[in-house]
Amino acid sequence: MSKDRAMLNAFDPASADGLDDRTRALIARRERLLAPSYRLFYERPLHVVRGEGVWLFDVDGRRYLDAYNNVVSVGHAHPAVVRAIADQAAVLNTHTRYLHESVLDTAEALLATMPDTPRQMLFTCTGSEANDAALRIARAATGGTGVIVTQLAYHGVTAAVSEISPSLAPTAPRPPHVRVVPAPDTFRIADVATALAADVGSAIADLLAHGIRPAALIVDTLFTSDGVFSDPAGFLAPAVDAIHAAGGLFIADEVQAGMGRSGSTMWGFQRHGVVPDLVTMGKPLGNGHPVAAVAGRPEVLLPFGAEARYFNTFGGNPVAMAAALATLRVMQDEGLQANAAAVGAHLRAGFRQLAAAHPVIADVRGDGLFLGVELDDGTPRRDLTAAVVNGMRERGVLISATGVHGNVLKLRPPLVLTREQANLLLSVADEALTAVGA
Repeated sequence: MSKDRAMLNAFDPASADGLDDRTRALIARRERLLAPSYRLFYERPLHVVRGEGVWLFDVDGRRYLDAYNNVVSVGHAHPAVVRAIADQAAVLNTHTRYLHESVLDTAEALLATMPDTPRQMLFTCTGSEANDAALRIARAATGGTGVIVTQLAYHGVTAAVSEISPSLAPTAPRPPHVRVVPAPDTFRIADVATALAADVGSAIADLLAHGIRPAALIVDTLFTSDGVFSDPAGFLAPAVDAIHAAGGLFIADEVQAGMGRSGSTMWGFQRHGVVPDLVTMGKPLGNGHPVAAVAGRPEVLLPFGAEARYFNTFGGNPVAMAAALATLRVMQDEGLQANAAAVGAHLRAGFRQLAAAHPVIADVRGDGLFLGVELDDGTPRRDLTAAVVNGMRERGVLISATGVHGNVLKLRPPLVLTREQANLLLSVADEALTAVGA
């Protein structure tokens, strides 16, 4: 399963003979110089040289609608963010052991988007580091070590968070302190709130039966690796109540679901009416510049701060803070959360209309500009999913796939996507589905 799933939207080096000489030479150079853990997207890898807004441009000048890369949340090379990074780099870039206002301005601005929730921040460079730090904080606050995650969760690549990221190796055994619960599959489970809470409760009981105190339940609040599960809003709340009742913390991983992407709310956890103990954020925070963070309640952060120093040389540096603050201001000034809500709703409606001509579209879900389109005709169609992803790439639109069954089209375009560009995406999806006979 793990090998098959890994190849769902990845280039197979065995097929390199079918590529042009320039592409083969570049792939050979990668294999010679880079570690073998790297992967390339698509059956025919894409050689990109430039990005602008929602578009990527390849080495031959062809443009592609980027409906997958949520790192650049406000669009590739947004001039306001580029200017903020360049201006700050020309003046000062140092660390948080010196006083500077930018880290405080950024923390203040981000915390203001989380009313009545976390009140302090810790900055890192990557979402992986943020989740790693959140686990350390949770263990210090609770005295526990047990962690509960969902079936195909992805929370990062450090040693600690790779252990709680089943998507990296779905069939590999988990460490003794980790419990994996089924994905909250809203397509197949009628009362997903009750099911998820029961599964979390069973995981807590099993940890305690083995002498392991629960430290945290951590979820990506749109369950993006599990298959993109968003509705009904609030279904996560009973599971959060269960971990709190057991003395553990709830960590909301907002790296993919946050920063306005959900459309209806600024942060994914807000859709569920829950108050996280810790919130982690990353990728989209600096629109491509390495910046990430943990936000938490002071009383949760205090035990970790009392027992250990946490210093990240580049976390919270002035250039990173300039990128994050500029990205947040662009989102607010350009109304991008509202745009995500409106254009995302248009996309979901469009895919539901496509289902009339393509009955294999069994479910369309998501919130804002994060969509999951499930292809299932009584059987999860991972074969068709891979074909559609690659077919759309050939037609100039970039998406990917996700889900426990590998049969969910995954779309997360920059928040600047327009209705006209959404219509192009829908038209290309229609063509790709027709081409594969779906």
